[in-house]
Amino acid sequence: MTQRIIEINSPSFIPEERLASPGDFVAIFGNDNPLALEIGCGLGDFILQIAQQKPHLNFLAIDIYNKGCLKTCKKIDLAGIANVRVMRIEARYLLARYLKRESLAEVYINCPDPWPKKRHRQRRLVNRDFLQTVLHYLQPGADLYFSSDFADYAEEVGDLHPALPGFSNCLAAPYQTVPADYPRSKYMRRFLAQDQPIYFIHCRKIEGRNNLSLPIPPVSPGFRTAWSTAGHD
Repeated sequence: MTQRIIEINSPSFIPEERLASPGDFVAIFGNDNPLALEIGCGLGDFILQIAQQKPHLNFLAIDIYNKGCLKTCKKIDLAGIANVRVMRIEARYLLARYLKRESLAEVYINCPDPWPKKRHRQRRLVNRDFLQTVLHYLQPGADLYFSSDFADYAEEVGDLHPALPGFSNCLAAPYQTVPADYPRSKYMRRFLAQDQPIYFIHCRKIEGRNNLSLPIPPVSPGFRTAWSTAGHD
């Protein structure tokens, strides 16, 4: 079924055509604060909290769903938060087309679609190729946060990032339950209220090492969106 596209007129929303050139976020935000990325902003609950906690960062919140972007913008505008911009765009496309290498101070990925059926698991966003790609766009010392309500997804990601040169684990184990001070999305709160755990991963790009020895994997058209890609330095 085709998704009905609702026009978003919020000052917090960035149509793709506004990004005239890769990495043009100083003009978008009006300052040169470090840039953080939330992949899959949902209805905006998480980004609202984290942006208030970290006013020294600029946050780009992305989602592929128009309705989620609209609701996120409404919450950001109502709260008067100036350090968040929202885009309706796919993560791999954003990285390949509009971000410069080593331009991100933090990346958040909260409860992405788990694709629980075994025959669909190749559709999961966070896999080795994706982590290897993100590594190129994180600054040295930058943090990657991942959460999932599916234990096997957390196990999979927890096994992957230590195997990639350039990532260090910031936890005592490959993954743990979500910390008490980590902001909750609406989705996360619903599952925690049902006593279903949320699993959490925090890793960091190691400083002072050649982290970019692994190439950026080629990006093929995704099953939800099609594009042509050309990486930008």
